[in-house]
Amino acid sequence: MKKIILEVDGMMCGMCESHVNEAVRKAFAVKKVTSSHTKGETVIVTEEDIPEDALRRAVDATGYTVRSVRAEPYKKGLFGGLFS
Repeated sequence: MKKIILEVDGMMCGMCESHVNEAVRKAFAVKKVTSSHTKGETVIVTEEDIPEDALRRAVDATGYTVRSVRAEPYKKGLFGGLFS
């Protein structure tokens, strides 16, 4: 599992967060996607790798701008999945 964090510019409210989340869900098979307009970020949890340029295109098509993309291993739960 992988966690992809997008820094997204232009989100101003909860509806903006929903637009970005739906665009990601529509374009890719993801386990989970959440956005925060106060933090200016979208967090995607996925099993498969998603190309950065495809992510940028999907979000940019909604009218928001992806400033940066970073990926890291996803650690589920309090102890990072050590006991699952």
